[in-house]
Amino acid sequence: MATTKLDLKGMSCPMPIMKMAAAVKKGTSGDVFEAVCDDAGFEPDVLAWCKETGNKLDNLTKSGKDITVVITKK
Repeated sequence: MATTKLDLKGMSCPMPIMKMAAAVKKGTSGDVFEAVCDDAGFEPDVLAWCKETGNKLDNLTKSGKDITVVITKK
């Protein structure tokens, strides 16, 4: 099981979720992805994407403008 960190800061919708989805697609089941983004649209995108794909949202935190998510690939 690998952990991949993604810095998606400075990108605007829809790029952050597209980059994250591409990275997760390359992974294998059980891999963990930690992504940080400063685009306000990232949070609803991640929630919808996880629901749609079945990947598990382990954690979502906010610090200032930064939104950090931890996702485990199904």
